[in-house]
Amino acid sequence: MIRPAHTHTHTHTRANARRADWLSARLAHVAAEAELSVPFADELPSRRAQLEALRSSEFDVLVVGGGATGAGCALDAVTRNLKTALVERNDFSSGTSSRSTKLIHGGVRYLQKAIMQLDYEQYMMVKEALHERANLLEIAPHLSAPLPIMLPVYKWWQLPYFWAGIKMYDLVAGVQCLKSSYVLSKSKALELFPMLKKDKLVGAIVYYDGQHNDARMNLAIALTAARYGAATANYTEVVHLLKTGDPNGGPDRVCGARCRDVITGEEFDVKAKCVINATGPFTDSLRRMDDQQTENICQPSAGVHIVIPGYYSPDNMGLLDPATSDGRVIFFLPWENMTIAGTTDTPTQVTAHPIPGEDDINFILTEVRNYLSPDVEVRRGDVLAAWSGIRPLVTDPSSKDTQSICRNHVVSISGSGLVTIAGGKWTTYRSMAEETLDAAVRAHGLRAEPCRTVGLVLEGGKGWSPTLYIRLVQDYGLEKEVAQHLASTYGVRAFDVAKMAQVTGQRWPIVGKRLVSEFPYIESEVIYAIKEYACTAIDVLARRTRLGFLNVQAADEALPRIVAIMGQELGWSQERRTLESARKFLYHEMGYRSRSEQLTRTSEINLDNQEVVRYKKRFHKFDKESKGFITTVDVQRVLESINVHIDENALHEILNEVDLNKNGQVEIDEFLQLMSAVKKGQVSDSRLAILMKTAEETLDERGPVTVDRSGGGV
Repeated sequence: MIRPAHTHTHTHTRANARRADWLSARLAHVAAEAELSVPFADELPSRRAQLEALRSSEFDVLVVGGGATGAGCALDAVTRNLKTALVERNDFSSGTSSRSTKLIHGGVRYLQKAIMQLDYEQYMMVKEALHERANLLEIAPHLSAPLPIMLPVYKWWQLPYFWAGIKMYDLVAGVQCLKSSYVLSKSKALELFPMLKKDKLVGAIVYYDGQHNDARMNLAIALTAARYGAATANYTEVVHLLKTGDPNGGPDRVCGARCRDVITGEEFDVKAKCVINATGPFTDSLRRMDDQQTENICQPSAGVHIVIPGYYSPDNMGLLDPATSDGRVIFFLPWENMTIAGTTDTPTQVTAHPIPGEDDINFILTEVRNYLSPDVEVRRGDVLAAWSGIRPLVTDPSSKDTQSICRNHVVSISGSGLVTIAGGKWTTYRSMAEETLDAAVRAHGLRAEPCRTVGLVLEGGKGWSPTLYIRLVQDYGLEKEVAQHLASTYGVRAFDVAKMAQVTGQRWPIVGKRLVSEFPYIESEVIYAIKEYACTAIDVLARRTRLGFLNVQAADEALPRIVAIMGQELGWSQERRTLESARKFLYHEMGYRSRSEQLTRTSEINLDNQEVVRYKKRFHKFDKESKGFITTVDVQRVLESINVHIDENALHEILNEVDLNKNGQVEIDEFLQLMSAVKKGQVSDSRLAILMKTAEETLDERGPVTVDRSGGGV
């Protein structure tokens, strides 16, 4: 939080005052929530109805930006009984808010800096974030949970040093400490995290932070605002700001925005007494709409994360690398049954479509290798998805030193009355929104109630319990894994999704057809996503479900079915049912391109003579006529000889992954390039490589096969 330079208060007084404020807010929130009406408690208004409300009403507050901060501002405003609108030019959480490390944390490293540099402002920032962490875990218990994080120690002198720092983190949290940190011996650390490097390990310290499903959390905030009556619309961009003359002769005042429905192209005016700019990395674009001469305050920084298989980490234990080779911090965390690792921190240009770079992916993999046992081979081919998020670091426009990066966030009000909230972090979205609305109410003389968002339960949270999934299994006949996923994604709204689920026709599960076999996402979630304002297949792949973030190949497989369901529900034309934009998103923004480029026509063949002979022998078991290439017919013939049957379309897909020149066949050089890439770890889980190896082993076990039995194939 940015405080005026003339504010001087004693540490204890401010800390006690803040604690008293929090207690009074907590005591009041139940009563406040009871007073609030929820006009759309039963059913959310459609997107069309929301757009009509935007056109036909005048609002107290118009929030531009549907990320965590913008959605937080809308929820804060509407629960103060202000007439509120929210517009987002893409989808809710389509930017930075869905591309975080998935942690709800105070920031251990910020506390370290605060102590080492005797920086009171940084200390208060950590304290505020820890307060917000506790609140967020309470208001969305289905989407968030405490997570133990291990800090491995490889030098004896570091043990008391790190222990003191982590204990201080617990102390700053006070009564809101999730669980007390503790020290582990080397043997106990390896028992809990068996993949850890044993050499020189002294012991470990375990502390607790929060973890959440960031995109679903963002969506829950926006949907809660909509339920309380905020006119909320995604795919609605601001074309320019509306202004009116100041009766006192000052500069023109902002009084709304000209908006465009991105889907239909239709433009309309949204009138509002106050406009709040909460556009994250795009902060300066909206500020320049207000004043073309204004200086930029956003200094964007890119953070890349990767997702690797769940077997790289224990189910419920994260890892913190406090000092990477270049001084950055890397987290290594279990998330959605996978393992997430990141992040990097490099200056970048502002773009709506950030792309993860190969250098950043390899940097993270190298750091992961440094902490894991040599027994665990960390392969480039195991990267199932990768993404880049743009963190909007800011300079304070009111500061004399405009080059200094602000550690926290900035709330500023322009001469024309545009309120800008910039910077900050996911965990503190609520307190940032509260501060922004306080400033907006003062600057524009709005008649508003006090802030009511402390303890205000988000969409799906009220009535949720950890055993709710059991009722879903018992009442609807869902698989346990699917029921657990629905309960932890939708909370009590999971019953609405289950009611829409189709009968499978199998003995078990009774309902719930999966979109892809290895993930618990089901087809009825696509239909429900439309009720949650999903407008494109990307919205479903990336933010209503998290499939695009977890496994790009699985997302690509699910895509045709998602488009078919959405097309049927929304009455799309054949042209609208294209897979092109979603495939482009997976290819560039979710790391599919980086993954596919591990095997290219120019890939080097790095095999020794024995390996070349072995793989050529394997290839010729399929290429009986010595053509120098194999087709689906060759593979199908060998598989049938060993009683293995694969669908022809699936077989085409398997060969297409290796067919680098896309001529419908796999040449011997392409096969050797594949095996070389597998050897180097650049490619893993190649279906063709595993299929051919298995077939060869089966044929070798059987010995010679008669021509009659094989159909002449072997």
